[in-house]
Amino acid sequence: MAAAFERPTFCCCRKVVTGSSKSEERSRPRGPPCPVDIASSSNFQHFELRHLHLELEVNFVRRQIEAVEVLDLVSLEPATRSLVLDSHQSLLIRSVSAKCSCNSAHNSWPLIHRLDPFTDYGSSLVITLPAAIKAHTNFQIIIKYTTADGPAIWWLDPELTSGNSKPFLFTHGHSVCNRSFFPCFDTPAVKSTYSATVMVPPGIKVLMSATQSTFDEQENIYRFQMEYPVPAYLLALVAGDLISADIGPRSRVWAEPCLLKMATAKLNGTVERWLSAAENLFGPYMWERYDVVFLPPSFPIVAMENPCLTFIISCILESDEFLIIDVIHEIAHSWFGNAVTNATWEEMWLSEGLATYAQRRITTETYGAAFTCLETTFRLEALHRQLKLLGDESPVSRLQVKFEPGVNPSSLMNLFTYEKGFCFVYYLSQLCGDTKCFDSFLRAYVEKFKFTSVVAGDLLEFFLGFFS
Repeated sequence: MAAAFERPTFCCCRKVVTGSSKSEERSRPRGPPCPVDIASSSNFQHFELRHLHLELEVNFVRRQIEAVEVLDLVSLEPATRSLVLDSHQSLLIRSVSAKCSCNSAHNSWPLIHRLDPFTDYGSSLVITLPAAIKAHTNFQIIIKYTTADGPAIWWLDPELTSGNSKPFLFTHGHSVCNRSFFPCFDTPAVKSTYSATVMVPPGIKVLMSATQSTFDEQENIYRFQMEYPVPAYLLALVAGDLISADIGPRSRVWAEPCLLKMATAKLNGTVERWLSAAENLFGPYMWERYDVVFLPPSFPIVAMENPCLTFIISCILESDEFLIIDVIHEIAHSWFGNAVTNATWEEMWLSEGLATYAQRRITTETYGAAFTCLETTFRLEALHRQLKLLGDESPVSRLQVKFEPGVNPSSLMNLFTYEKGFCFVYYLSQLCGDTKCFDSFLRAYVEKFKFTSVVAGDLLEFFLGFFS
């Protein structure tokens, strides 16, 4: 990481609420502009993304995905003549076109586009818009492209899976990887609903982070729908030799056949217990289903909180304690991170710190204070060791960082984001003097900001107003 960082201060500006799953969410008044996201090259401030649709044809032999993307957009500025999306040098953009019902006529245009360099983790897809698209006009952008070897898409030969029987594919979007999966506004400040159709070879099961899914057996096509707005990094796909078993009234575990029995035995009945405890603390679970899919050991992190479908590495099945802690942490993200999201990666602690606090409230309710205290002590001792090693003034050791251009936000996936974030949230809970009262504040915070993206000033301003 670059050395030139400024000491952070809390920002009290507000974000734009972009996109919504329901008409009443879309009718909310727009606020002042979004904070600048230095990790995005896009001009997302000039558009509202209403919906994103993907048509994907997976080719395991070529390790490619032939794709068509449709973006439903509204232009917010009268003089915007170009659309800039986050993309990646690994994507082969074949064509870009636009559709619009302008002046009572249905129009369609092929569009000029180019790929400009941005950083080592992405590029800028610059699309010239036709003059007929005016401010506050609904229009569609259609992009035909082919994926290659990009950081979001992981292809595994059968030998690299647990069952050694079929090839495997998964995507990983956090933090800025999904721009190599599909061109997008790759910033947590922008949320939208999405849908997808996925065609795969026979015998391959496909799952996505979606609220609804169907399978057309005759055409071998999977169809998915996410009915609630999510940021681009939470759109996830997995395809392979997967089977499932129910582990609760709204939960299912997915795994390769050789792992399913162990995975089911570890989680049967417990996930519903954890979900119910979380609901009692933070309000209703809003994503309908909570499923878990166990991935091969090549999965680059321990777990990922994709809505409706947590991705988790299968190696964790060997440890009951780590399995409990990590699944509960991903459950906590359903409220803090997925429903209410940090608007920029410089404030990732808004998701990870709150989720860590919520995780520990859930473990306290379900396993007792001693369990939580032991886990917290272990993690905080590790934090202190890191502080001694790096020092208080290290850019990565600060709660709220200031990114320099080109710095990959994934560098913030460290103890400081989680544990310093937890300490600050815990400090706020102590200021109010009562844990149950702070639970009530968090319920109100989620209800106020669900399906939007926030900055630190939103949390602090709401905290002061709630207890005033």
